[in-house]
Amino acid sequence: MIPLSVPNLSGNEWLYIKDCLDTNWVSATGSYVDKFEKLIAEYTQTKYAVAVSSGTTALHISLLLAGVKQNDLVITNNLTFVATANAIKYLKADPILMDICPDTWQIDTNLLAQFLDKDCEFIDGFCFHKVSKRRIKAILPVHVLGNMADMKSLVTLAEKYNLTIVEDAAESLGSLYHKKHAGNWGQMATLSFNGNKIITTGGGGMILTNDEKLAKKAKHLTTQAKASSFDYFHDDLGYNYRLVNILAAMGVAQVEQLPQFVESKRAIATKYNEQLTKIEGVKIQEIKDNVFSNCWQYVALFPNKLELIKHLQNEKIEIRPLWIPINELPIFAKDLYVSDLNNAQQVSQMGLMLPCSTSITDHEIEKVIASILTFYQT
Repeated sequence: MIPLSVPNLSGNEWLYIKDCLDTNWVSATGSYVDKFEKLIAEYTQTKYAVAVSSGTTALHISLLLAGVKQNDLVITNNLTFVATANAIKYLKADPILMDICPDTWQIDTNLLAQFLDKDCEFIDGFCFHKVSKRRIKAILPVHVLGNMADMKSLVTLAEKYNLTIVEDAAESLGSLYHKKHAGNWGQMATLSFNGNKIITTGGGGMILTNDEKLAKKAKHLTTQAKASSFDYFHDDLGYNYRLVNILAAMGVAQVEQLPQFVESKRAIATKYNEQLTKIEGVKIQEIKDNVFSNCWQYVALFPNKLELIKHLQNEKIEIRPLWIPINELPIFAKDLYVSDLNNAQQVSQMGLMLPCSTSITDHEIEKVIASILTFYQT
């Protein structure tokens, strides 16, 4: 079986984890947590990084610190992993689901501009949705599959309508927009280190920000809002969201290999693109000239996708369909959305994830390509 996307643990992971075990520093304090945060901040060129237990908890805290409150609305992609929308619901707010561009698969900024102009109004310095009379507090753009959203347009809209940007950069560690790393365009940003991400800590995430006060508040809230290092006085509603030292140790080892991982992912995407674009009806994600994508997960749009899935499974090639649009999931079915969401639906219906582990061999890539070509030639 050629796996879809598996961790590459070929560096110092065992050495650093053993150090944690040998020294008994395995919990939420320890030198590797601090080291991991510093390395991620340096790599992303952000001032502060706060390690947390998952990308989802990073989203929760970031939206909380962005001032999202009960009954607020948050604009986000309709095509994304469900955690993005779930985090909005955690705060008893609701998403406004925005359709995506048909080529880049990122949030449609032209559609967003039209919506804010026609369907929203300013009251006391805040943006409100005219029909529901609810405040729109933030924009939560997702950098889908490592490609990046049109952040310059989003920043312009956010400034015009007094909206806070929180970037869901879970998939875009290593990606740049106008030579600026993901996570530097909004008030805060989030990363994920799940097992299938470009680097992994098994489970884990990171909050990025250039605001010192927000960084300190994030670290405080994610450590149960404990106000003293000695006694147990908690001055706010806190959360047990901190990343543990033993997983941070894995993260340090992974960051050491990150440049090679990005290079590998981009090379894999290039090999797929060269061959799959020869097939009639197959479409790939467009990467604009101003974007450097980490090509985290390789997805192409295939006609006759369901039959292709069966064919590749018979060939012992692990594949997976792209996410179901958020508006088609029961808990979000009654939420606000903009346009008919046709682009998200089409990309979802045709999108298929192909094997792209950083450890995949040329022979395995060639087998996947050959199997797909055979399917469309018969």
